[in-house]
Amino acid sequence: MKITGIRTFLMHVGQPDPANWASDQRSSSGASKQFGGTRNWLFLKIDTDEGITGIGECSGWPRVVETAIHDLAPLLIGEDPAHIERLWQKMHITMMGHGMLGTVGGGAMTGIDMALWDIKGKALGVPVWMLLGGKVRDRIPIYSHANTPERALAIKARGIKAIKCGGVADPVRKVAALREAVGDDMDIAIDLHGPPWLTPADACRLVRALEPYELMWVEDPIAPENIDGYRRIRDAAHVPLAAGERSATIFGERELIEKELVDVIQPDTGRAGGITQMKKIAAMAEAHHIQMAPHSGSLGPVAEYAALHLLAAIPNALILERLDDDWDGRRQTIVPHPQQVDGLIAVPDGPGLGCDIDEAFVARFPSNGNVSVPQSAGAYNPGTDNEHLYVQTRQSRRTYFNR
Repeated sequence: MKITGIRTFLMHVGQPDPANWASDQRSSSGASKQFGGTRNWLFLKIDTDEGITGIGECSGWPRVVETAIHDLAPLLIGEDPAHIERLWQKMHITMMGHGMLGTVGGGAMTGIDMALWDIKGKALGVPVWMLLGGKVRDRIPIYSHANTPERALAIKARGIKAIKCGGVADPVRKVAALREAVGDDMDIAIDLHGPPWLTPADACRLVRALEPYELMWVEDPIAPENIDGYRRIRDAAHVPLAAGERSATIFGERELIEKELVDVIQPDTGRAGGITQMKKIAAMAEAHHIQMAPHSGSLGPVAEYAALHLLAAIPNALILERLDDDWDGRRQTIVPHPQQVDGLIAVPDGPGLGCDIDEAFVARFPSNGNVSVPQSAGAYNPGTDNEHLYVQTRQSRRTYFNR
């Protein structure tokens, strides 16, 4: 079997309703929650001379990733898609001259790698999870997003047993209100969104204040480059920490895992380097008693399928992030749409990934932009929103930490 071509499918996606999304961020472009936003999904298909087509999904700046895929395509055309590891290494060494692998390169390699696994599964007539060693579990637990008690209670009524809120404008009060609403039989996590809101000193103070609520984890409390800052936070508070969505490959996640700076590692299923790398990251994490909870907050449904196969096959799978109601078009994009019951999703059993996209539906939503300057209500120091700082020390600490 030989690869004959790679096709890409880029679509503009409706923005999640802020009430349903674990973030208090807003776009500086004044985007509406529908199609004035900047969220894009990028899918690809790899065709072969035997009529088998593999599907994948890429994230990490989709409009730019699409260009990277077409630049890599000549390296893959004519190759046997069965040799996934060798092709992954070929792509990686090709990019080395451009500098350290970032989310654009990681995103391009992820979609290609995902599609190669899909092809192999289809060629052998087995699901991808079988190629990864077989199933550890038949169903995958999920968590959803909630920033208000009303949203949290609606999620609880659907049988989902975990939620995540977000933002740093008033995080302790937000968590307290959610805990009071849902009681003790539901897990709560909070995403602090990394930069630019908190330095390690600020994060230490905030995480200590969150200790009484017995959170599932505190996510991205500081900028991802500040690896040593995670040690300060771990020494300051007894709260599980989670991070890793902004890095790609085993090399990007290595320090968080080897230094045991997190309890939960969160590689993004669309930009971490593909199923090949996700499996290796999971194994590294297992050796350090770290759990795996893939990031998928902004991803489309093909990456979700890939995550289901991975989490079915690894022992240290914790939970899957899922925004099943972020945009009505999600269900129309994928065939079949995953079905969840009581906060669990059944592991797919079809050959390969077991899914496809509706190409005609995707084509109805061409991309019209993919960048914006993030802002977060109440997260910056008052009066500094327009400075757009990446690092900022919190002022008025007495007021902020004693609300």
